[in-house]
Amino acid sequence: MALLERGSDAISPTAHYTGEVWRRAGLSDPALGTTQGRLLHAGLRPAMALSAALGGDTLEAFLLARHRLLDELLEAEIESGRVDQVIELAAGMSPRGLRLSARHPELVYIEGELPAMAARKRRSLARARLRPGPRHRVAEIDALAQDGPASLARVGRELDHSGGLAIITEGLLNYFPREQTDGIWRRVATELSHFADGVYLSDIHLETNNRAGPQRAFGALLGAFVRGRVHFPYRDGEDARARLRAAGFASADLHPGSEGGSGPGVDRVHVIEARCTG
Repeated sequence: MALLERGSDAISPTAHYTGEVWRRAGLSDPALGTTQGRLLHAGLRPAMALSAALGGDTLEAFLLARHRLLDELLEAEIESGRVDQVIELAAGMSPRGLRLSARHPELVYIEGELPAMAARKRRSLARARLRPGPRHRVAEIDALAQDGPASLARVGRELDHSGGLAIITEGLLNYFPREQTDGIWRRVATELSHFADGVYLSDIHLETNNRAGPQRAFGALLGAFVRGRVHFPYRDGEDARARLRAAGFASADLHPGSEGGSGPGVDRVHVIEARCTG
């Protein structure tokens, strides 16, 4: 994902770094890699190697685990026929829309981003070797907007409400404190309630998995990496599920990151699967 500071065109380094991690793992098109991402990856490699050698966590392990698990869950929704439309909020340099829309030409896939990142993503997709599907596009969406031209609700009005919708976020929630995350969940639940079927998928880091000494150090590393504070707004899985239900979801499951892969750090992340219908 990419985070832009309000009133600024400064793209968070996470968008570049995660894009490079996906590229190196063979999950992304070369056009979605960036010079900044390659430099960041090279700069962090010694620290990650040292952490792994000392039995600590690495950024790459949980980034790849969460990405693959989100892919698996979303692919299952598409294959089942429950979902034929996707909105990915704060998509950054994610290759997911490119890959899935090429694999499923009938799929409507909208990548939502703030203006500077949306423009950059459009240029990168135009250079990609793998061609986007005919119903794949990048739209300007602000995940924090309650209404207006950049809101999720405005984009949702353009879709077929008789079909199924998946809304997905990756690497977004832990930028925000509890109140703002609750607001994102309310807007997502409200939007999904307008469709015949739908699911919300997102990664999340819980406090109980990140509060011990080594885990807090890892959180501090993440904070320095994203140039801001990393939030753990929900204590544990039950707390997160309760807040999801309060936001309007009828059910919510949390998948451990280990379902998406192995490696040091995968147990720091979970993936939410929440629905507005039982």
